[in-house]
Amino acid sequence: MSNDKLDIDALLADSARVAAEFDAEENKVEDWESNQADLQDRQALRRVSGLSTELEDVSDAEYRQLRLEKVVLVGVWVEGTSQDAENSLKELSALAQTAGSEVMAGLIQRRDKPDPATFIGSGKVLELREAVVNSGADTVVCDGELSPAQLRNLEGKVKVKVIDRTALILDIFAQHAKSREGKAQVELAQMTYLLPRLRGWGDSLSRQAGGIGGRGPGETKIETDRRRINDKMAKLRREIKEMKTSRDTKRQERRRNNIPSVAIAGYTNAGKSSLMNRLTDAGVLVENALFATLDPTVRKTTSSDGRIYTLSDTVGFVRHLPHQLIEAFKSTLEEVSGADLIVHVVDGAHPDPQEQIRAVRAVINEIGGGEIAEIIAINKADVAPPEKLMQLLREEPNSFAFSARTGFGIETLVAAIEAALPRPRVEIKTVIPFSRGDLVSAIHERGEIFTETYLSEGTSIHALVDGSLAKIIENLK
Repeated sequence: MSNDKLDIDALLADSARVAAEFDAEENKVEDWESNQADLQDRQALRRVSGLSTELEDVSDAEYRQLRLEKVVLVGVWVEGTSQDAENSLKELSALAQTAGSEVMAGLIQRRDKPDPATFIGSGKVLELREAVVNSGADTVVCDGELSPAQLRNLEGKVKVKVIDRTALILDIFAQHAKSREGKAQVELAQMTYLLPRLRGWGDSLSRQAGGIGGRGPGETKIETDRRRINDKMAKLRREIKEMKTSRDTKRQERRRNNIPSVAIAGYTNAGKSSLMNRLTDAGVLVENALFATLDPTVRKTTSSDGRIYTLSDTVGFVRHLPHQLIEAFKSTLEEVSGADLIVHVVDGAHPDPQEQIRAVRAVINEIGGGEIAEIIAINKADVAPPEKLMQLLREEPNSFAFSARTGFGIETLVAAIEAALPRPRVEIKTVIPFSRGDLVSAIHERGEIFTETYLSEGTSIHALVDGSLAKIIENLK
């Protein structure tokens, strides 16, 4: 274990001190996160419950989506402990609130496996219907991905709109996407989800060409919708592929110059953007909400010994992240899979941080980043329970505790990141002419210098550099 590794007792004592100071200055906002123009923009328009003048008999989905919906949550406890099931439902509640809903009630059904017809079973459906009526809810959110048949059957029995966890996450992504690429990726994921769930209403919606030879059932509306969605998906894939080219070009440029890359990954709302702002002053939006940041941000920074490397803030992960999103956001997630080092940010104050770590690692493995070096960065050390913090530090060998809000442990974490960066391997001892100051500058940025002296014929340097730079220097001779 490195000498830079936090001493547990000192950590806990300092955490308690920092927490006390934080409580004393609860209303103080630090300068580093006070200039949140994006956050102010997002909060400029908020939906407010209880102010709607809409008639109660309006049932059109488009109208219902415009108001602050009242939702009832329902989950199926298939495996794990009851605490795991409750944590999953709490996460679903946070997702629903982030989407702009008001959570009225939550139900959990213990089953060996989800019911193929109604997800929760016929008996629980009656209880769910009663909870919907009593709470005045207009939407039911299920903690899982439902089949088209399950969605149709549940809606028929509870008499209100039913959505699943996947649709809820897609809705949040649609609200938070800002960049052109992000919006296209979200739209593609939504259409991939929607395509098998299209509903038809019989022959009444068939379309005829008219005239001699055109009479008959024609093309039904559902067939028309499927065709249009497939055409739109093909167009979106082409657009995303074109936008991916620009991202790949920038990434190849960094690789050609052997600039190390560090990806900040982790569970949603763990504090990735806050850490990014602490390290680079990137000005990334910070909000206490799930999936607040979707668009990746790449910033250049310099280590204490003068080496340049990049930091990438990425979209947050969540347990059971919809496969449609993983496919649609592949170009974004490549910032993680192509990194030299992953800083895995963990919410130390979460009830079950170990489950968050497992969920994030599952997604990283799925996108091909399982072999990349990893640092566990445990955020919110100022408010996390000391015993839980100590347990995490013991279980994860390469782990460090910090607080993005107070700045506690940031220096130690930065030192660990810099120590884990790939180092140049080729040793050079040469004299570089004064006319090639660009090479001297490149050695300072990308290499490790042992000695540097100035002679009449040029700069004498003894250093470690990467292979490509060593080849350029060798060709000077």
